[in-house]
Amino acid sequence: MPFVELFIIAVGLSMDAFAVAICKGLSLDRFSTKKSLIVGAYFGFFQGFMPLLGYILGVNFQDSISAIDHWIAFVLLFIIGFNMIREALKGDNTCELDDSLNFKNMITLAIATSIDALAIGITFAILNVNIIISASLIGIVTFIISIIGVNIGFKFGCKFKSKAECTGGVILILMGTKILFSHLGIIL
Repeated sequence: MPFVELFIIAVGLSMDAFAVAICKGLSLDRFSTKKSLIVGAYFGFFQGFMPLLGYILGVNFQDSISAIDHWIAFVLLFIIGFNMIREALKGDNTCELDDSLNFKNMITLAIATSIDALAIGITFAILNVNIIISASLIGIVTFIISIIGVNIGFKFGCKFKSKAECTGGVILILMGTKILFSHLGIIL
């Protein structure tokens, strides 16, 4: 998979974490670089780890699904993207004002925002993508975008939450469509 496509997927996946990071930034009574780094580290780690886990699961089933792998990749990316768009369009622009960065709170948020990355890892196994480079890039991009999200949240509040989720969803649907069309020979 070309680096540009992988980077676009990484940005798309990071949008859930970005939206939650905005909420974390909103809940801060005063800005702290340390707190933004903590949020970035949790989200970045789990967004990088989950594709690896999904890849391991996908490799074990690859032989039995190779004839329909492009359809599986399309469906997974479409469902993830559609759900992100649906959540964004619900109109719920509220952010939880929980400023806690304790382990239990952050691990729950990090896992919840990285479930999509698990499905991407399965897709990467089907497409024979280099998982070490892919997972690392996803983790790094999410780390950086989460730090930016905390800063934006602290300065501007929740008004970007739904736009970020919607953008991420559109990106994932477009990438899934491109994978499907490439394997069907519609585009090169």
